[in-house]
Amino acid sequence: MATLRSNRNVPGIGDRRSARGGRMGQFSYMRDPEDEHSFEVGETVEVYCDHEKDKDRTRGWLKGMIVQIDNKMIAVQFRSNVFLTDGWMVPDRILWYPVTSEHIRALPGKKSRKKEKEIPDY
Repeated sequence: MATLRSNRNVPGIGDRRSARGGRMGQFSYMRDPEDEHSFEVGETVEVYCDHEKDKDRTRGWLKGMIVQIDNKMIAVQFRSNVFLTDGWMVPDRILWYPVTSEHIRALPGKKSRKKEKEIPDY
């Protein structure tokens, strides 16, 4: 008959306690998760991508509108033709970017958060 052995005596395997003596949480973060990238559907942003400008293909910042957002990705639609990095034109002119991408930014000089109109009480 086999006996079950515990990993508690093996250093690093069964020991899940931090140096402070307390038990570590399920997840450890380098910094608190926060909304540093707060975009909304309908907002105009700039995206660094391959696009068509004056009949020439160029890479640079292009203005587009956010059409969809989920937990990890943002979809931006453009009025001019855009291309994938391997050269294919995107037929619906929508590119997807990670929420934390450095290739998407709010338009300079405009706030990324829209103020909601306050409904007065009568």
